[in-house]
Amino acid sequence: MTGRVTSITYAPVKGLGLTRVDEVELEPTGVRENRRFHLIGEDGRLVNGKFAGTLVRVATAADRHGTALALHFPDGTALDGAVELGGAVETDFYGRPVAGRIVLGPYADALSAFAGRPLRLVRVDEPGVGSDRGVEGTVSAVSTGSLERIAQEAGEELVDARRFRMLFGIEGVEPHEEDGWWGRRIAFGDAVVRVHGLVGRCAVTTQDPDTGLKNLDTLRIIRSYRSDVETDEPLPFGVWGGVEQPGWVRVGDRVGPP
Repeated sequence: MTGRVTSITYAPVKGLGLTRVDEVELEPTGVRENRRFHLIGEDGRLVNGKFAGTLVRVATAADRHGTALALHFPDGTALDGAVELGGAVETDFYGRPVAGRIVLGPYADALSAFAGRPLRLVRVDEPGVGSDRGVEGTVSAVSTGSLERIAQEAGEELVDARRFRMLFGIEGVEPHEEDGWWGRRIAFGDAVVRVHGLVGRCAVTTQDPDTGLKNLDTLRIIRSYRSDVETDEPLPFGVWGGVEQPGWVRVGDRVGPP
């Protein structure tokens, strides 16, 4: 089993547009810039693409330390500047408390106006904790073979990898061959990742990655041909894990046994 990295994408702000790059540094806490920020509603609860899908239309960029943030809206409006922090806040990430601080300035107002609902922007205190599964789950991957298989099941020519918001796209392995990485150490370029499980899927994957509007019933399709797959998360598609050996990963790098 040997593949190659075909794509690298991450989200500086959880639920907003993905950033595509040619290389990343995997630290013990994953990609430092990945999901360093997230949104909460007036009630303090986490807001993601299930509740405000059109926010994927907002392009984002952040520096490595979370001290500068840029947002680019579809109408050409842009916000770009230093991050000023306010009071402390704790957000419930699927039963796990995540500490952060409110981001002051115009960002929240602009995002609230775009989403049509009051939002607050939060920067997490520590890199990696803004991942859905915490620092043990900062790496995710799916193969082009798996994407081709779901497209076949859906009767589509292509299913866009961005629906699944994975860190790495992999080519050169069989459809869903990555399922077999569960529990194993896998080298991604110079880094080594321990794969802890299969990624269970939610309604975000049904949404067009350019518009945020639902246009493909991925959950029904996954259930139709993967209901018998052994998994600890329902509707599995792709894998997740944590960094065991830090290092750089570049598009074209080898993926396989260390």
